[in-house]
This record gives sequence, C-alpha cells and structure tokens, in this order.
Amino acid sequence: MSKNDFFQRVYKVVRTIPVGRVTTYGLIAKKLGSASSARTVGWALNACHNDSSIPAHRVVNRNGLLSGKHHFKGFDLMKQLLENEGIEVNDDKVVDFNIKLWNPK
Repeated sequence: MSKNDFFQRVYKVVRTIPVGRVTTYGLIAKKLGSASSARTVGWALNACHNDSSIPAHRVVNRNGLLSGKHHFKGFDLMKQLLENEGIEVNDDKVVDFNIKLWNPK
C-alpha cells in the first residue's frame, strides 16, 4: 500500500469522528489494521490542514493531549475548534478524555 493510499484511509476514518468527540492516532492506526502506525497517522493529518472536510482537530494523543496543535494555523486554533464543539480543554489536554474518547472500531 502506498503512503497516499494510507493517508486517504486515515482521512476516511477521521471524517467519521462525531462532533464533540475525539480519538487518538493509535486508535485510528489500529482501525486501519496497522497498530504500529500511529506516527504515520500523525503525518497524514499534518498533510491535510488545507482540507476543511477533514476534522484533524479531533485527533489527540493517547493521553488526550493536543500534541498536533502546532500544525494548526493561528494561536490555539486546535483548542478553539474543540471548544466550539463542546470539548473542554485545560492546559492542552481534553477534560474528561475517557468520556469524550471515540473508538472507531
């Protein structure tokens, strides 16, 4: 499978994350049958910021941290987008992460 094919599969999953929920790079990788590819999921999301149909802001690290926030244009844009969807963020971490976590099984 090419990198582009994998990236497209990542985007397909990310587009299904419900508003007001988050998931992790690792859960997306696991869903795609490549559990050790969480970092590649991150690379895919870093490459898609010009496509507003991909809600990359809903993907956080396994601890609920906004680890990809520096890839968003604007000051605290990732946090603002999440908060606009009703997700509370404190000190760059999703509050009630276990409740807000969505598993793309």
